[in-house]
Amino acid sequence: MRTSAKLAAFAATLAVLSGGGALAGGAINPERGEPRAAAAENEGAEHGARREQHETMSTSSHTGMNAHGASEEPAHPVRGLAVAENGLRVVIDDPELRQGRTERVRFRVVDERQRTVRDFDVEHEKRMHLIIARRDLTGFQHLHPEQAADGSWTTDVKLDEAGSYRLFADFANDDEPYTLAGDLRVDGRADLRPLPAPAPTSVSDGGYDVRLSAGDAHPGQAAELRFAITKDGQTVHTEPYLGAVGHLVALREGDLAFLHVHPDANRLRFEAHFPTPGRYRLFLQFKTTDGRLHTAAFTEEVTR
Repeated sequence: MRTSAKLAAFAATLAVLSGGGALAGGAINPERGEPRAAAAENEGAEHGARREQHETMSTSSHTGMNAHGASEEPAHPVRGLAVAENGLRVVIDDPELRQGRTERVRFRVVDERQRTVRDFDVEHEKRMHLIIARRDLTGFQHLHPEQAADGSWTTDVKLDEAGSYRLFADFANDDEPYTLAGDLRVDGRADLRPLPAPAPTSVSDGGYDVRLSAGDAHPGQAAELRFAITKDGQTVHTEPYLGAVGHLVALREGDLAFLHVHPDANRLRFEAHFPTPGRYRLFLQFKTTDGRLHTAAFTEEVTR
């Protein structure tokens, strides 16, 4: 009897384990009879994970790259698509300017409680860089405003052409880089011009010949941009400007997104990260030995 009882108990245990294994197998493999509740729960969990991953990528490219599918390159986000970012906002006192007049532009950076931010890190030898360009990517200016005792920034600006201009306040605060944007308006009929076709050479103000060597640029990949400057066939040597041999600003056609560009301290070479296909306008600035600052502009085509 004892042996029979033990055999019966052993058989019952096998039956329980076999049934539990069948249920477990059904919960893991939907094709083998997964209960609807378990399937829905798993599907919801997968959907939630996908949504969380998407939100994480969007957060990594919080500077506006989602508008152009730029989650391809979250590590190198574009900037300058928003007035506010991470609790900081740029406020322009009077965005209306008169055409062809030198006028003073005054702006502040404020926090979430509307308090004026006063502390800024030194980046490229300056605590504030102000970039201005018209919507058609003409009228480029790179200025360095002065900070007043109340924390506001001011600079003189002259805009010769009517139209809507984008103002970029480029700075760092608590070791965090920011490029906050706002709009300036100049009354009058705006004669907007198409973006010039890509070309390997450009003539700067001052008559310097500048050549760009870039190769094929593709979205999501680092592109090396190399420049060479000559005048009357002779190589031109430059003076340091903003802590490097030259300075480069890249803006995307359409939304004027501000790109992340790394300069080489010793050569006219830059590493750029283009987030999306399209056309970009490159503004190279360099200083010659006579102390004068020059700007040359290029159009760069980025293909898949």
